[in-house]
Amino acid sequence: MNRLAAILTVFALGACTAMAGPSGPPPAGPMPVAPSHFRAAPMNAPAGETCPAGPQEADCLLEAAWAAAETLGSAKLQRLRPAFAEAVAQSPDPALKARWRTRLGRAVPPAPPVNYARETAEAAIAAHGWVGFLQRVRDGQPPVNIGRPDIMAAALDLAPNPDQRLLVIDMMTGFAGAPKPGTTDRISPDHFERSTFAHVLAERMMMDCRINDFERARGLTSAPESVRYALWQARIEGGAGQLAGVVRRGDGTDDTRHVRQALEGIGAILALGYCPQAR
Repeated sequence: MNRLAAILTVFALGACTAMAGPSGPPPAGPMPVAPSHFRAAPMNAPAGETCPAGPQEADCLLEAAWAAAETLGSAKLQRLRPAFAEAVAQSPDPALKARWRTRLGRAVPPAPPVNYARETAEAAIAAHGWVGFLQRVRDGQPPVNIGRPDIMAAALDLAPNPDQRLLVIDMMTGFAGAPKPGTTDRISPDHFERSTFAHVLAERMMMDCRINDFERARGLTSAPESVRYALWQARIEGGAGQLAGVVRRGDGTDDTRHVRQALEGIGAILALGYCPQAR
């Protein structure tokens, strides 16, 4: 289920009415330094803690994720096979794909979801113009009142010029700020939307190689310490192989979430490569 569908599910359960515009203060400053276990491994780290830079790095990181999946038991490993297939499919290396195809057997990547967010953004812009679209987003008016984070992320590619694209980024950052005054429930619709804004913005800034905007968005997510964000940041700055131990050790639970998030991070590096400024 994609994020837009998840949001629609929240509304279907009667969690809230249409989303209102942002009322909290804008975010202040970049994300705090990540916990020590997400920093680069020290020199002379134990075997398995790092992957060597170069052609073998991607395969090594996938092996680390596989090792983490194996600790969850055969049933959960089986459920994770399509997620591995999805990550592997993004690699440009035919040899890597062939090796993992043998291991994964008949597992295939999940079908890509219909991009409802893009379709909604295009329809709203066609009906109301670019300025009218942004106004409806600010006011939380249909058809952009439900699923605003993904709709605005899609609108980044539809902006008429770079300045308007930057305006959308600024709006998304504001929407991802502090909750409304008096909002304390971490699963409230307001909190859910704001954390989703932070997540999709972090993803887009990773894709754009904008480290400062990425760090700010990461700090506003509900789980900034996630291995997914650590790997996304490594895509911008380089050195993803230093996170092999973090991937391999898991998160201390028997949930598949850690492995899935690791594969999202590894998949982004496989698909996009490192940013030009990566070390």
